[in-house]
Amino acid sequence: MKKRAEKNASAEKKTDLKKIYKWIFAVLLAIIVAVFGFCFTVREGTNAIVSRFGDVRGVYTESGLHFKLPYPFEKVISYDTRSQYMDSGYTETLTNDKKNIILQTYIIWRVEDVQKFYKSVGDMEKAKKYLNDLAATVKNGVMGGYTLQNLVSTDLEKIKINEVSSKISEGIAEKALADYGIKVEKVKIKRLALPNKNVESVLEQMIADREKQATQLLAEGERDAAVIISEADAKAAEIIAAGKLEAAEIDADTEKKVAAIYGEAYDKDSTLFVFLKKLIALENSVSEDTVIVMKAQDGPFGIISDVN
Repeated sequence: MKKRAEKNASAEKKTDLKKIYKWIFAVLLAIIVAVFGFCFTVREGTNAIVSRFGDVRGVYTESGLHFKLPYPFEKVISYDTRSQYMDSGYTETLTNDKKNIILQTYIIWRVEDVQKFYKSVGDMEKAKKYLNDLAATVKNGVMGGYTLQNLVSTDLEKIKINEVSSKISEGIAEKALADYGIKVEKVKIKRLALPNKNVESVLEQMIADREKQATQLLAEGERDAAVIISEADAKAAEIIAAGKLEAAEIDADTEKKVAAIYGEAYDKDSTLFVFLKKLIALENSVSEDTVIVMKAQDGPFGIISDVN
């Protein structure tokens, strides 16, 4: 009897433990269902929309644990609000001077207005498509105000790529925020290409620009050379004039000294002085082959008759 009672007590104890385990399991299951059914978590770098039968019931921008009704009454849609990068497609557009070009841009963007983004776009892949279409439209509009030389030129002053990029960025940013709730942080030109049919015309334009620049450089060189030559001629003329003046002064001084010497010689012996002058004149007038027929008494030949 005693063993049977102990056996029954042990069986009842096991039954009680099973009931306790079942209750614990049920409570845990209820907690899990409550957590997953009535709670949701917003992570860092994301925002969440709680929709009730398609309508927005709440927008949650703060990270942490939040409450909602279980599915299908309410649904949670999370969006990554961190900056996103995308390459736009290749857009063939027309410049103001009727030249076809191909532009590719890259866009840095993020979800700014979660509610507007949810209603107008819905998901991130559609957002990329909408941004790509918007970029193509804006690029067509902006490039209509610029020529090919504003993008490709040997003259750096004509190139306005930064200005073009800024206008494209402004146009996309304004439309994206107003229509889609997307904040465009940066738009830059990644690649600029030309259709094959335009390459030849661009090369011709570049050659023409180079020739124009070369002509300008040659003209400037000739102008500078003319200035240098003119300055050199003026300097040479100045030096020659100074030399002639100095030579004239030397000649005048020399003649003055010679005149003084002649005067002094004449004062000492005028007869001898006249004789020597005539002799010098005679010597300078004739040579070994000279034949002169003159009266002997004519000067300076008078000295011959005087000697006789």
